[in-house]
Amino acid sequence: MKRLWCSHGFRLSEMGIYLSSPKTEKFSEDGENVKVRYGLSSMQGWRAAMEDAHAAITDLDASTSFFGVYDGHGGKVVAKFCAKYLHQQVLKNEAYQQGDIGTSVHKAFFRMDEMMRGQRGWRELAALGDRLNKFSGMIEGFIWSPRNGDGNGNTDDWAFEEGPHSDFPGPTSGCTSCVAIIRENQLIVANAGDSRCVISRKGQAYNLSRDHKPDLEVERERILRAGGFIHAGRVNGSLNLARAIGDMEFKQNKFLPAEKQIVTADPDINIVDLCDDDDFIVLACDGVWDCMSSQQLVDFIHEQLNSESKLSAVCERVLDRCLAPTAGGEGCDNMTMILVQFKKPIPSGPSGDEPSASSEKFPASDDVNAESASPGDELSASSEKLPASDSVNAESKPAECGSSS
Repeated sequence: MKRLWCSHGFRLSEMGIYLSSPKTEKFSEDGENVKVRYGLSSMQGWRAAMEDAHAAITDLDASTSFFGVYDGHGGKVVAKFCAKYLHQQVLKNEAYQQGDIGTSVHKAFFRMDEMMRGQRGWRELAALGDRLNKFSGMIEGFIWSPRNGDGNGNTDDWAFEEGPHSDFPGPTSGCTSCVAIIRENQLIVANAGDSRCVISRKGQAYNLSRDHKPDLEVERERILRAGGFIHAGRVNGSLNLARAIGDMEFKQNKFLPAEKQIVTADPDINIVDLCDDDDFIVLACDGVWDCMSSQQLVDFIHEQLNSESKLSAVCERVLDRCLAPTAGGEGCDNMTMILVQFKKPIPSGPSGDEPSASSEKFPASDDVNAESASPGDELSASSEKLPASDSVNAESKPAECGSSS
């Protein structure tokens, strides 16, 4: 990999701009309610800017917890916007009031793109950022990390605003979004991009999301049909993700719905019934998953929990373990991780044994030729395997709750 030194202590490489030494200071946080406890940590690392954001809200309402990881690219502000507003939109949606959290979170992902357009969108993004390039729509700013109760009661209906930026198409920067919502014994996971959610069941890692890379068959087909192309594993030669919030330059085909654009915010939704065999879930950006497989991370967490009860400290150890010793390659990205531990006993659900699953089908994150199976066979929302995106794969079919391993 070619590298050049430049002024202000930055190092240029084919992978981006790196600092001359990593920023290892971490933002960490812990919290809990009667059902779960969580710890999180984020670190800028070798990158010249921190573009991750997150949300951890133990009490979205009296019976629901919300956790989200947002990995920004091309700037920080879309990740910050999602961290501030996505959970609010989940809560406001009519489907949520009717108990349909899956539909509510699905609509909330698309709602983010809608809200970032026009004068109001421009104003909100500018308020979150510290620099606006009016020619490209790229905005950069500081990380946003809402805590419990931060803005949940907001009744803003996002009314249309007249102004000089009424035709603002939205930002060209974007972010991944991986969220987990826990209500009673149900876990709802929604994902767009290559951040990932993994559950540990009796020590075994199971992927609850799929990494949306352009080379996946279902992603490739949509990209090509929408008029895009893939070069060197990147959409139109630039974006290494097939799904994301923001990135409006890839969503300009007026003849196609939002879910069929070159890049889409359309999330995969996975609904799982929890049981006492479930230890914890992990949400993390690809800065972590590039360095550890799902099972490796689950094993490492279990090992750390033998001597450390503070969950944010466990997250910090993961980030330190993943940090590269020198700039370039894996371990140099921003890193964010949320660890959510279930308090036992977990309330029993109507199904009793196996996790529920949607009937949506999509290929594995690292095996586009995976055979499809019968819906409901696996922990994942897909009826196909969802292994980790690296060489050590997570299991794709869990043992039944309560069965011996």
